[in-house]
Amino acid sequence: MKHRITISIDEETLLRIRDGLRSRRFRNKSHLVESALESFLEEVKE
Repeated sequence: MKHRITISIDEETLLRIRDGLRSRRFRNKSHLVESALESFLEEVKE
């Protein structure tokens, strides 16, 4: 089950995310954030 959350980020970060979505493997911003968090959590676990 997916849960909706709200985050605040600065405009420069948002622009970089939008640019990255055009050339990456992510379907949308939510997919990108979820993937980044999964990577972060794997690093922290080790």
